[in-house]
Amino acid sequence: MRIVSLLPGTTEIVCALGLADHLVAVTHECDYPPEVKGLPVVTRSLLDETETASSSEIDTAVRERARNELSIYELDMELLSSLQPDIILTQALCDVCAVPLHQVEASLANPAIQVLSFEPVDLAGIFGSIKAIGRALGVAERAEHLVNELTARVERVKTLAAQATSRPRVVCIEWLDPVFGPGHWVPEMVAIAGGQPLLGTAGGHSRRIIWTDVIASAPEVLIVMPCGFTLERTIAEARAILPQRAGWDALPAVRMGRVFAVDGNAYFSRPGPRIVDSLELLASMIHPELFAGWGPTGASAVIQ
Repeated sequence: MRIVSLLPGTTEIVCALGLADHLVAVTHECDYPPEVKGLPVVTRSLLDETETASSSEIDTAVRERARNELSIYELDMELLSSLQPDIILTQALCDVCAVPLHQVEASLANPAIQVLSFEPVDLAGIFGSIKAIGRALGVAERAEHLVNELTARVERVKTLAAQATSRPRVVCIEWLDPVFGPGHWVPEMVAIAGGQPLLGTAGGHSRRIIWTDVIASAPEVLIVMPCGFTLERTIAEARAILPQRAGWDALPAVRMGRVFAVDGNAYFSRPGPRIVDSLELLASMIHPELFAGWGPTGASAVIQ
């Protein structure tokens, strides 16, 4: 079996199911687990200097390409064809996050290649995707076991969070300039972790909000998680942008020292097995009195 994964999340799922040896290609964004970094890469971004551009510059470039009905990713069809995959894993959830399904289907010349698309918008959808990939790859029992383990961890968080004496108001920011609130699985996870999710709808798309919405919501916990940004990049941009915003110093989260940057690229933007790590990390920030030491190390930092 020869698998091409066009999503970092599905790459992680394939590896978690013990099938890393069957991967023949991944994307330029697939960086976990470490062993996938040596695989052939069949995509590249068509945006210039995304590693150094600001949030505002990236947003402008994405919108410009969307206006002109241009993709922001290129698929190396010559390399892809030469690898002769049996199965391609892709998505139709977000054209900005990865190569969209319609682009993959339009590029394929071999109808025998099986293309599987996944569009999870919540934890149940992510766990369902793991099971579906397991069935498609012939390891259904292994996938079921993995989902059971992940579900048990979610339940542990839910049970412990229920002991909290308060539910802090929580705002998660998925893009800094312009500001986007949380979407998909993030509001759901905030609620499970014992917080009140604000400025986003569980299962809905991340949407643009105005800064006065953030001020009006008076968050007691503010978590910055730009899609695709590492922790270091998030810290640098948050420190450059947020303190300049009107009313910043008056926010309860700022006054209480509860503004956090997280590694959104690794944990919150990827619908895969590590999404439960993200939940545990959220819980440690929302209720440190209950979840001290939970979540992955080195994945968050307080923004002073």
